[in-house]
Formats: sequence, C-alpha cells, structure tokens
Amino acid sequence: MSDYQLHAPEGANKKKRIVGRGQGSGLGTTAGRGNKGQQSRSGGKTYPGFEGGQMPLYRRLPMRGFSNYPFRKEWQVVNVVDLAAKFQAGETVDAASLLLKGLVKKPENLVKLLGKGEISIALNVSVDAVSAGAKAKIEAVGGKVETPTAVGSASKA
Repeated sequence: MSDYQLHAPEGANKKKRIVGRGQGSGLGTTAGRGNKGQQSRSGGKTYPGFEGGQMPLYRRLPMRGFSNYPFRKEWQVVNVVDLAAKFQAGETVDAASLLLKGLVKKPENLVKLLGKGEISIALNVSVDAVSAGAKAKIEAVGGKVETPTAVGSASKA
C-alpha cells in the first residue's frame, strides 16, 4: 500500500454543522432547535430528576432510616505478625512509626492492632485500639500496651 492510497474509512470524517446562517443552509432561523419552548432557549436546561414542574419522586418519598456515614471512624488495621516482621525488640510502636515502616497509609486515620500471627519480641505499643488477643500476646513476651481512653470506646458518663 502506497502513501497516496491512504484514506479514512467511510463515515470517519464528518462535515462540521454550522447553524444559524440563513434559510438556504437548512439550519437557519431556529438553528435546529425546533420552535419555542425551554429547549430552544439558551441556558434552557433541566436538572436530573426534573419532572416538568411536578413534585419529583425524590421529594415525594419520605426520608427513612439513619445513615452513620457522617459519624463513622476510619480504622487502619495492623496485625501482630506485621509488627514482628518490621520492628526490633524494645522499639515503640505508634502511628508515626507505623507510617514510616509502611504498615499504615494515612497518619490521620485511627489505628487498631489485631492478634493475627505470633510475636516473640517485646514492644512498647501505643495505638488507638488493641484487641484482647493482641494485648495478651504482646504482654506475654514482656511488652507494654497503651491506648488512649477517649478514642475508640464510647464511655457512659
């Protein structure tokens, strides 16, 4: 195939539609918008769910239930086996050190330590929440576990 024989496939190139250039163009006067009405005006759009002025369905139906979404807490989970792989004996485990070691992604989210796996080194753990199994495993090898009292648990006062 030669360069001079190249051409676009059928229907690939379309002529640009130029509107509002007189009657002879075929798209004069109303410029292809029909006659009168909201759609013929500039800026004449409606929003999704618009029902022509009738009260839309999403406003006719009652609001029911409760969503906890605005109040939920984002937890980042770390397992005991991950600590054993990344930390040396006697080190302090907190949100900053977990971020540096790559075990958590976001420093602003809460951290919870779970008890999957085994640990054989003593660590000083200070995170937002610790499961009972993880606490037992860390304290069994001589480590210490601290958790802030305000975060993670709803206290009845």
